[in-house]
Amino acid sequence: MRDRQPIGILSFQGDFAAHAEALRRAGATPRFVRHMADLTDLAGLILPGGESTTMLRFLQAEPWFAAIREFAAAGRPLLGTCAGAILLARVVTQPAQPSLGLVDMTVRRNGYGRQVDSFTATLTIPRLGPDPLELVFIRAPIIESVGPSVEVLATWGGHPVWVRQGQIFAATFHPEMTDDTRIHQFVFGLNRP
Repeated sequence: MRDRQPIGILSFQGDFAAHAEALRRAGATPRFVRHMADLTDLAGLILPGGESTTMLRFLQAEPWFAAIREFAAAGRPLLGTCAGAILLARVVTQPAQPSLGLVDMTVRRNGYGRQVDSFTATLTIPRLGPDPLELVFIRAPIIESVGPSVEVLATWGGHPVWVRQGQIFAATFHPEMTDDTRIHQFVFGLNRP
């Protein structure tokens, strides 16, 4: 991570406050991003979970798509979780909707069902060490397919749940909903204090 630069969290709607707490626990400084000028001098950016269609309305009201694509093109890390992962996808289904197209994957919205079908699972992810990670799925999307340039970092139930394309990461679960900060540390190159 660039020396002490903050990590931004897109803060229109969704669980941005929980991501801020996770970043603080991981030793980083969060910055809530509500205006395009807030993208300046960030070490990375999080597109949080929430309601992807609501977030999309905010993103389409101004040239956010271009600003986020430019941010990614500069080589800074991005993390999209749940709805954020949907926004990063190349193709979105059920229903189809516009997206940033920054990760070569097809994502099915609410793939596991409605809010009442939300669940947790535990998974050991070798890149994060031997300790299992709790995965919180809330109206989670399913990654149906990935392109050849996408690295699958974790799978659950036969589907990728954490993927990477270059410096852009997408998770269909909510890493900010637990006390474990390893996903944030890995994506943004943080060392716990």
